[in-house]
Amino acid sequence: MGFTEKEEALVKESWEVLKQNIPQHSLHFFTLILEIVPAAKSMFSYLKDSDEILQNNPKLKAHAVKVFNMTCESAVQLREKGEVVVAENTLKNLGSVHLKSGIIDPHFEVVKEALLRTIKEGVGEKWSEEMGCAWGRAYDQLAAAIKAEMKEEAAQLSSNLS
Repeated sequence: MGFTEKEEALVKESWEVLKQNIPQHSLHFFTLILEIVPAAKSMFSYLKDSDEILQNNPKLKAHAVKVFNMTCESAVQLREKGEVVVAENTLKNLGSVHLKSGIIDPHFEVVKEALLRTIKEGVGEKWSEEMGCAWGRAYDQLAAAIKAEMKEEAAQLSSNLS
């Protein structure tokens, strides 16, 4: 079953609220990821050997904004296109980077949890379980597209080694 009109409306409505303060919400998003799995810090080259406070790390801020933006924008496109639309070179790059970083399925679930918590806190009283389900479905589609690229990249790497 495709993304419904109501799901799209819920995502768009909440995205309009979140866009008003993307830097704050995106930083909160990454802070939650690191609270849930502190060891994830080592997966980010610019955090690995840093004792800097997250809020003061310009590379984290830039990365957080980029990730949060792409996740939200791809969710908004889901109904119109019937799938998550990310530029092919961006998707290939995401697959490659995630594979090289050692990202595995449980990591995607942590990101999903942090994303949903960030949205819930960001939209306040507008939050509903239905909104959470809509965002969850949209995120799952994006994660599936990234995982497919990771599998393709892994297959290419192993065929190059043969």
